[in-house]
Amino acid sequence: MDSVNEGAAPLPPQPRVPERAMPGRPGIAMLALAIAALLVGLAVLVLGAAMATGGGALVVVGVLLIVAGSFVFRGLTAVVPGQARVVQLFGRYVGTGRTAGLRWFNPLARRLPVSTRVRNHETPTTKVNDADGNPIEIAAVVVWQVADTARASYEVDDVVRFVGIQAETAVRHIATSYPYDAHDAEQLSLRQHADEINAKLSAEIADRVQPAGVRIIESRLTRLAYAPEIAQAMLRRQQAGAIIAARQRIVEGAIGMVGLALAKLEEQDVVDLDDERKAAMVSNLLVVLCGDRDIQPVVNTGSLYQ
Repeated sequence: MDSVNEGAAPLPPQPRVPERAMPGRPGIAMLALAIAALLVGLAVLVLGAAMATGGGALVVVGVLLIVAGSFVFRGLTAVVPGQARVVQLFGRYVGTGRTAGLRWFNPLARRLPVSTRVRNHETPTTKVNDADGNPIEIAAVVVWQVADTARASYEVDDVVRFVGIQAETAVRHIATSYPYDAHDAEQLSLRQHADEINAKLSAEIADRVQPAGVRIIESRLTRLAYAPEIAQAMLRRQQAGAIIAARQRIVEGAIGMVGLALAKLEEQDVVDLDDERKAAMVSNLLVVLCGDRDIQPVVNTGSLYQ
């Protein structure tokens, strides 16, 4: 017996009603047939009513032709671009008509309209905790389209509401899976790795809405910020981190400049400095180069050691 992985995510249910094509018959030809049946039936009905004897049969034929023409009329359906027709006969799914124009289907069948246009869903701004436990505000926009009309009609009650709820659930899960700011360069974060996070969000939403026959075209975070109660504290932390990073760059550059200055002095034999004077020179140069204020120069008129 195969072992069951308790930590694995549940698989989405397999579709029970996959879409199948049903283009229907050309509507113009059926429209002409219906008009002809009505006109002929009306003419036969009038002729039968005008006859003194033997007109009863013609009247019956005329009525039948009129009924048949009306029956054919009921099967005419206009299929507009961006909208399919799910054909249902006596509660059973028959097929989907996607061919645009005037089409003819079984008059006894229901032709349910299903939009196949590209649609947007914007999730409301939600307050959640990121992977570090910090409260953040997050929202996203999802671009989606119905790819399987049968599953969108029969697998879920309301495909629009279903996509909305699953998108909000995926946004919450992504927000709690990653920190707002990364602690190291290899860690994904919501703010610093937008492209990777958007790709993961699209993949998760696509998995969640797959049973409804929906195709996710794109999803993207539209709002990402710390919650107001910690925004100021996090801003100060970001500023401190930026200052520390800038100081590190300044120190690295200053050390390189000091080393270059000492190397040039020794190379050109400008002055002979012992270790003590080199240390003093390094200290003075670092103060000058790393200081955040203007340095007032002091001219030494004495000897090197005074």
